[in-house]
Amino acid sequence: MKKITLLFCAFLALPAVAQEHFAGLATSKRVGILNGNMNPSEFANLGSRFEVQIFGLSVNASSNKVGFSDIVNGDDLEALIFSGSEPVDFTTNAEIALPGFAFKALGWGFGISASGHITANVIDVNSDFGRAVTNNDLDATTAAAIITNSGNQRVNATVWGEVGFSAARKIYENEKHRFGGGITLKLLFPGSYANMGAGNFSGNINYGTGSPVLTNGHANVNIAYSGNFAESFTDASDYTSSLFGDLKGMATDIGFDYQWKSGSTYKLKVGAAIKNMGSMTFKSDDNKSTNYTLDMSAGQSLDLSEFENAESLSDVEDVLLSHPEMFTETSETSDFKVKLPTVLNLYADYNIVSKLNVTLFMQQKMNKDDDNKQVASQNIFAITPRVNLAFFEAFLPVSFNEISGTQAGFGFRLSGFYLGSNSILTALGDGKQADAYFGYRFGFL
Repeated sequence: MKKITLLFCAFLALPAVAQEHFAGLATSKRVGILNGNMNPSEFANLGSRFEVQIFGLSVNASSNKVGFSDIVNGDDLEALIFSGSEPVDFTTNAEIALPGFAFKALGWGFGISASGHITANVIDVNSDFGRAVTNNDLDATTAAAIITNSGNQRVNATVWGEVGFSAARKIYENEKHRFGGGITLKLLFPGSYANMGAGNFSGNINYGTGSPVLTNGHANVNIAYSGNFAESFTDASDYTSSLFGDLKGMATDIGFDYQWKSGSTYKLKVGAAIKNMGSMTFKSDDNKSTNYTLDMSAGQSLDLSEFENAESLSDVEDVLLSHPEMFTETSETSDFKVKLPTVLNLYADYNIVSKLNVTLFMQQKMNKDDDNKQVASQNIFAITPRVNLAFFEAFLPVSFNEISGTQAGFGFRLSGFYLGSNSILTALGDGKQADAYFGYRFGFL
């Protein structure tokens, strides 16, 4: 188990937007494929007749416990993650924007895009329990704990690829107003999946024997894995080698935007989109999703050090199966569906004076993260002032994130090249997020 939790510590060392990927750039007045991926109606507002996306990468790590300065100082990340009494939440994710093409004609806009997604999350994990399964050397007089958690504690990782086909149209336009809508249909290619969930967990942990021991334990446990994660998910290659599996799912994005026009541009643009309405099915020869009930009787105990050398969820499951007197299998399936992180995007871009705009952005998740078959997301609100000089654009996003709190960053676009971070300014202090993105695209005619 220690090796599993170390995986998430390692991700924090990545030069990594808290699922508002390409922050600032995706709401740019210079509309491209990234704008269309945020709201499909934007494909009708392309800045050029033809748009080509070469490549883009956005990666992040955000936590409610570990700061960027902790990484730089070489502090014990595993100890910091499970410090204090607050439940542990953090996420690491990456979006790889692959080559894409878009064009507009006769009031319509069309786009073809592809992307790979990697996510790894720790969700609402009890700190006392985390310390018990990762640190067997705690002082017995201070480590004892009584745990009651009515939610579902999860450790989860998901890898999948997407290919999107988008169409958008100008629905109405006059001298002062313009209204448009669009839709994207996505083909989903699930790669790998792993989930360990413990719902309604309660129990007592003590170190009277020198090792962490659980007594009076009760929980609903889910162990699920597919693809590369069946054997391990502690190496980076477990993620990157399975970006695209077979076609086994579909999803839809739908959105609208309104512009209050001012000459050849706009004074105000507002947009709304619902993204990722869909799911994907994981299938493989070593696929498995099993639910167990933990129900310990008086006098029974479980030595949590048994999980110390687990490198995969199948290893964790072996420990559970070695204690049939405590863990009862309640259901098992070889194929299972996983829901994408459906979110509502709302934004407004206002032109204050010539070349200076400010954008408000909100992301609201539509599903709860405690579902064992749900890819997690988070709520975000951001304010981004920007200067746009046609070939050059600079922006300063300030965001308020559900997990990492307040973040401030900086980004710029020079012609087709872009580089930025949603958190570089706060990361220099004690910010709980580290992220970066870069890429290149161009338009013509």
